[in-house]
Amino acid sequence: MAQDLNIRYANKDLAEFKILIEEKIVKANRHLELLKSSYMNDGNNGTDDTSPTFKAFEEGSETMSKEANTQLAIRQEKFIRDLKNALLRINNKTYGVCRVTGKLINKERLKLVPHATLSIEAKNIQS
Repeated sequence: MAQDLNIRYANKDLAEFKILIEEKIVKANRHLELLKSSYMNDGNNGTDDTSPTFKAFEEGSETMSKEANTQLAIRQEKFIRDLKNALLRINNKTYGVCRVTGKLINKERLKLVPHATLSIEAKNIQS
């Protein structure tokens, strides 16, 4: 669908969204570092002096938790990429415009999901 180039958020709004997104990127990077350090650690959680049963349980849950943390880290990396792409859209003044309908995405939606590229209307069409 052709997009009307006049439909866009004002520079003041874009500046506010830019701050919001930059803050989210900082927090997301911190969270990613925590995830990475938790699955890259040596695995010794101080269970050496506890019962063998507990140690076996710890090793099993450690494997599951490493897999879960790896998946979370992958999702977090995608989230950071999506946020950085949102910054690019802010820079080229296309941020907040639905890629399906060409209409502005509701501000409240963008505050909750700042990397959104679809309006609720477009999401409902795709469901």
